[in-house]
Amino acid sequence: MNVERILPQLLVGQNGLEIDSAQQWEELRRPELLELFAEHVYGRQPLQRPETMTFTAASQAGCLDGKAIRKSIHIDFSGENGGQGRIRLTLYVPADAAAGKKRYPAFLLFDHGRLSAVPEGDSPSSPFWPVEQILASGYAATMIAAEDIDPDEHDGFRNGVHGIFDPQDRPRAADAWGTIAAWAWGLSRAMDYLETDPDVDPARIAVIGHSRGGKTALWAGALDERIAMVVSNESGCTGAAVSRGKAGERVHQINKAFPHWFSENYKRYNHKEDELPVDQHLLLALIAPRLLYVSSAAEDEWADPVSEYLSLQLAEPVYRLFGADGVAAEPFPQLDSPLHTERCGYHVRAGQHDLTKVDWMYILGFANGRL
Repeated sequence: MNVERILPQLLVGQNGLEIDSAQQWEELRRPELLELFAEHVYGRQPLQRPETMTFTAASQAGCLDGKAIRKSIHIDFSGENGGQGRIRLTLYVPADAAAGKKRYPAFLLFDHGRLSAVPEGDSPSSPFWPVEQILASGYAATMIAAEDIDPDEHDGFRNGVHGIFDPQDRPRAADAWGTIAAWAWGLSRAMDYLETDPDVDPARIAVIGHSRGGKTALWAGALDERIAMVVSNESGCTGAAVSRGKAGERVHQINKAFPHWFSENYKRYNHKEDELPVDQHLLLALIAPRLLYVSSAAEDEWADPVSEYLSLQLAEPVYRLFGADGVAAEPFPQLDSPLHTERCGYHVRAGQHDLTKVDWMYILGFANGRL
């Protein structure tokens, strides 16, 4: 879409102060932007780690012809409303981890219904979650599912963690958390567990999501600085793509199709993206100085690869504050020609909206030597 995009300034605070150091970013601008995104877009999480949360090893067994160990973990919690919740985390680690030889970096996939039930047998891999490919690249592979945190349906926020933790004695606030924020909260609870697993290096965990899962990974990564790398695959509107001047899906369309994903306040900006106090390049900048990878598909016009890449380019000034280059100087890349800088990466793959083994190959290639 050939339009002039007038975007919120990245390194100018609401008080007009120009941000010119990493310290100013961390102390002033970063908290300010998190507050703006929480108020106007994703909604506010009412709590972080529940006091009642526990971890239980449900099962552990060798698999993949002895090359890996599969762990099933239950993350249990309860709320003041009396409800109880459980997030089922599945973790595959290389077999030598059990011998205490190594703590592995890990890819944590947020699944939004593509996998549903994780296979119990020795062949869990799919193009969407190629466990064997991930393990062979030197990483642990772990996954949680959206439905365990908050089912992807609009029921007035009565199910999932909303029903467990939302106050019941007053009307729902306009800046209350939507489903994307609830899913991001669940990713942080998975991080709570992974910090305790003896086979995983908690300082080297990458969170990855596709489509709505990519939106979730980005918001989780912005909020939770324990996440060392964030991967957004074709997350599009209110994910990686700049909203102003975007082709394909726009704010009013996503709010109509998925009214439960974001805060009620976000609906004020239907057909009014230019009035938003934020845009998505500011979200990507909140990942800095950690690793950030954005991926697109050429035929995914609804997500708009050009706007996804532009957002990554526009986040570069914050990476520069931390002494790292971004991709701002690079033109939109050719198909299947991954672009890697020190802390940021991007590719646009031939094909349609999906997370494939080709995407994983490029993503793992970026992570190798960085994560």
